[in-house]
This record gives sequence, structure tokens and C-alpha cells, in this order.
Amino acid sequence: MNSSGPEQLTDGFGRVHRDLRISVTDRCNFRCSYCMPAEGLDWLPRSDVLSYEEITRIARICVERFGFDGVRLTGGEPTLRADLPVLIEQLSALNVDLSLTTNGTTLRRLAPALVTAGLSRINISCDSLRADRFATVTRRDELAKVLDGIDAAIKAGLAPIKLNVVAMRGVNEDELVDFAEFGRTKGIVVRFIEFMPLDAQGDWTNEQVLTQDEIVAAINAVHPLEPLAERGNAPAERWKYRDGGGEIGVIASVTHAFCDSCDRVRLTADGMLRHCLFATRELDLRTLLRSDATDDDIADAIRAEVGAKWAGHQINQVHFIRPSRSMSQIGG
Repeated sequence: MNSSGPEQLTDGFGRVHRDLRISVTDRCNFRCSYCMPAEGLDWLPRSDVLSYEEITRIARICVERFGFDGVRLTGGEPTLRADLPVLIEQLSALNVDLSLTTNGTTLRRLAPALVTAGLSRINISCDSLRADRFATVTRRDELAKVLDGIDAAIKAGLAPIKLNVVAMRGVNEDELVDFAEFGRTKGIVVRFIEFMPLDAQGDWTNEQVLTQDEIVAAINAVHPLEPLAERGNAPAERWKYRDGGGEIGVIASVTHAFCDSCDRVRLTADGMLRHCLFATRELDLRTLLRSDATDDDIADAIRAEVGAKWAGHQINQVHFIRPSRSMSQIGG
């Protein structure tokens, strides 16, 4: 670090990167139909997965050298990783905005320990409020545990709590208002996510995408909305209820791509740095970590990889190339 503070990690399009998404495991206790096949995937060998010390070293370099101020832990399902509060405590010492994305099934047991370790906010994924439909989508009859996990997160004092809902035509479009009302009742923010081409089976089609415009129109017809300030680098466009009943967000990666303001890089569970969720290339940081590479060596490699970041993913363009990994293998 120079005397004037961290340098800006900038790509060739002038975008400054300050947000690190870290997958701590590729394993998951769900088998969501839009994410992986019913039999699951071939899990990474334990020896290929970064240790907590290796993860923390990468995060520290991003914070100290490049001024990163946000770290989000993802999976697979991150709470399946043993002793996760240990990693939370290590990362919270970096004084960043530290968050976690989870399916919520373990929060009744883990939420207090996560808060004690330094976690302040959380995103919980849930794609249906109907038990039979939830079981169909996830191939697990676990809705009750997810709903209990939401209550446990509230009780533990995590805030804000955001509920992530993948909106899919022919699956859950009739629950948009139900989710909005659930969020209003619980005092949590519901974020709808357009279905993206990151399923392991490769079955995604554009016709399955429930668009941002459709989502907002459906909710606005029942609970009038008005837009909030521009999102800046955040992935979600936001609207507030005119009656003061909270807000919703929509991550419209397909129909309203926000690539021009993206400030995120991703670290997979096996130590590959990706400059985009849809990247077709990766930087092998695990080999550097397990060699005699210095922090300068690692910082140089990160700088070069982000410098090569493309303009955007170009979904729906003829030259779009699907990533070789699915969402659960990359980490949200």
C-alpha cells in the first residue's frame, strides 16, 4: 500500500472494483431445479477447497491493496462449511461490510453464533411460500425450516434481512404479491432475481424469464410503488411502497443488465478468481496461495485479471457463451 492509501482496482472500462464475493463451498443441501440436477454434482475434493486462512489472505489483500469495502460469503450453501463463525470472525476484523447468502435452513441453530462472530446482515433464498411448490423447486421438503430460519435471523438482530426470490415464468409468477406481502409483514426486503442462464443442466430459455417490468407491474397493481434513488453499484433496482410499508428490489441481469456499473469480483471455493459471474476465464489463485507467492505477487495477478474484464455478459446476443460452471459452483 502506498502512503496515500489503497489503489483503485480498475478495469479497462473505468469500473472501480470494491466488492468481493467468496464461495466457501460448492456443496448444497438443496437440489434446486434451476441450479443443479436431482442427483447433485461432483463435489470438489476437500483438498481443493481453500482454507479459512487462504480465504482471509485474499480478502485482506483486496482490502489493504485495493480498498475493497464489501465481502459477501456464498456457496453452494455456505452454512454447510464447518465452523463458519471462525471465518466470519477473521473477516470481520478487516472492517468491511460483511454479509452472507444462505437458504436459511440452519439459521435457527447458527444465527446467534454468526452475529457474535461479526455478521451484521444476511440474504435468505426462498422461491416459493407454498410447501408443495417449494418441494418441487428445491427437491427438498424444507420450507418450514426456511421460514423458521427467517424468524431466527430476525430474532438474532441481523439487519437488513433480504429475501432472494428467483422469479420464473410457469413456476412462481402467481406468488409475486404473496412475497411482497410477506416482506411487508416481516419487515424484510424482498429482492426478485431474473432467472439467469446458470443452471447446470443447460435448460434455460429466455421465455422462462419473468422480467423486471412484469414483476414491478404485478406488485404495483396491488401495493403502489415508486422508484428509489439510482442503485449506483448495487445489483438491484429498488422501489418503495407509497404507504411506507417497506421496499422491494429487482436484480434484472437479463432484461436490464447493469454491467456498466459492476464493481464485483468472485472467488470460487477452489480459489479461482472470476471477474464476472458469466466469465469464461478464471485466475488460479489457489496455486499462488500454496506456493511461495508474496502478497505483491497475488495483488499483481488480481490487478491483471480485473484489467482484462469484458464490457458485459451479453445474454441474448448471438455470441453469448454460457459459463462452464453453474451458479452453485461459482457462488452468487
